[in-house]
Amino acid sequence: MFPKTHADYLQTEKDVRIFYNSNFIPGKKKGNLPLIVFNYGLVCNFTHYSKQLPYFDKEGYPVIIHNYRAHFNSTGSVESYTFKNCASDIKKLIDHTGYKKVLMVGHSMGVNVTLEFARQYPEYLLGMVLMSGSVFSPKNIMFNNGIMGKIIPYIEAFAHDYPDLYNRFWKNSYLNPLMKKIVHFGGFNTEIVSQDFVEHYMKRIGELPPELFYHLLQQMHEHDVGKDLKKIKTKTLVVGGDKDMVIPFPFQLDLKNRLPNSELYIIKDGSHVPQLDFPDTLNERLSLFFKKQREREA
Repeated sequence: MFPKTHADYLQTEKDVRIFYNSNFIPGKKKGNLPLIVFNYGLVCNFTHYSKQLPYFDKEGYPVIIHNYRAHFNSTGSVESYTFKNCASDIKKLIDHTGYKKVLMVGHSMGVNVTLEFARQYPEYLLGMVLMSGSVFSPKNIMFNNGIMGKIIPYIEAFAHDYPDLYNRFWKNSYLNPLMKKIVHFGGFNTEIVSQDFVEHYMKRIGELPPELFYHLLQQMHEHDVGKDLKKIKTKTLVVGGDKDMVIPFPFQLDLKNRLPNSELYIIKDGSHVPQLDFPDTLNERLSLFFKKQREREA
């Protein structure tokens, strides 16, 4: 994570407590650089930014990463997770740190989170990075077809009829060699990202309640931020991998075309997780983008 990590919780609502990690103690500013907030993707975790967190810590930025409500050691009901509520949690977390201006990075579903934050609280943002995401429903576009929308009802029906069997499969899918290969091939650059990382990722997924996955997919399906993209004026870097099979890169081009103050960066041979495929290249590009936003604000 960071050489010096501060881990704590913040109560954002009566029944919601958000776990976070930072490289500074909230209320005690770390230098003069703006705060960077990282938002991970659908049933992901902190390790998806394992190459970015120490890099930007070394660059001197204050950095914070958090678990969304209903995720891992954060509390809150699955049903309470909406992008609006998530943006509110992040706003309260930023207020808790004492910072007034932030740079925000969102990956995959984290793009929805970041865009909702930009819609609700634009005054906080110096700039944002939207990586491997889209405002279109994943049920319609994942893997460049509508297969997810077709198979999910059958999976949900199986989970309803055979809950014990389904829960065992959900928690232990990381032990299934075929499932590991499917996830590895479908979401990652297999020549760069190891199977050990995929196994760890799948094991962490099994720690989450299975109903969360379907709830989040439905939230993404219903998210209406697309209608407001032209109103979002935050300086934006849209990032995608040209080999992304989960959210193909034409959908990142769509984001760039619809966000008025945006630029596009497509990574050759990048998968759905370019931050793990080519971390050095991406970190340098993000650093340049962040520097430009600081200079613009100065």
